[in-house]
Amino acid sequence: MSSIAVTVVMPALNEAGNLAGAVANVLDSFRHRQINGELIIVDDGSSDGTGAMADRYTCVYDNVRVLHHENPQGIGASFWAGVSASAGEVVVMIPGDGENDAEEILRYFPLMEEVDIVIPFVYNSTMARSLGRRFLSIVFREIIKAGFGLSLNYMNGTVMYRRTVFEGIELKNEGFFYQSELLIKTISRGYLYAEVPCALRQRGSGDSRATTWKSLKRVASGYIQTFSDIHFGTKRSGIAKGTATARRSGDLQKWNG
Repeated sequence: MSSIAVTVVMPALNEAGNLAGAVANVLDSFRHRQINGELIIVDDGSSDGTGAMADRYTCVYDNVRVLHHENPQGIGASFWAGVSASAGEVVVMIPGDGENDAEEILRYFPLMEEVDIVIPFVYNSTMARSLGRRFLSIVFREIIKAGFGLSLNYMNGTVMYRRTVFEGIELKNEGFFYQSELLIKTISRGYLYAEVPCALRQRGSGDSRATTWKSLKRVASGYIQTFSDIHFGTKRSGIAKGTATARRSGDLQKWNG
């Protein structure tokens, strides 16, 4: 097992007004939960000084690292870059906009003893999301259910993964559909997961880019790509060794002896 238990990957695009609070929140949560964790900030081509601000944290904290993209590549590309550089047994994306309290998802870290994926759903959406955003979430959930037979409360949150579940998976979506792609591909392989309630906060400054027309077009393109991969691509199977799913499968085989 890695000496680092959790890697938080923090994509940040022009989040100079929010980054300090987001970083402090993650590091405080590591201490409060007594988790040996690392934080990887991914500056996704920011033009507001976010990258320089992130670099300063590496001079203060030995468990903070920074990756830089010369130009914006997308939240999915940022997360995947962080995963590739991570040392933690568990990885989770917490964006640099301050909307997500790290405590809300890291409180469920002990669940990773029993499952390989912990999927949060927002229980205070009426307070934290606009009516239009909630409507889009409902429509999105039904489209995913219809296309993939996967019924989850929420698919775009701060999902915790055991890093080894990504073995053999090629992430093709660089935008906001990336989380749905990963959940569809890992769950379809049979990995055990749990859904848990989490609260969402209001972002400190700036506007979310999740529902811009550009983002929505990339989501539609990602859906089509993933639909093609799942229904017409090469079927991939196999559970990684050392996962909770592998342990449970071994237990079942012993019981059925």
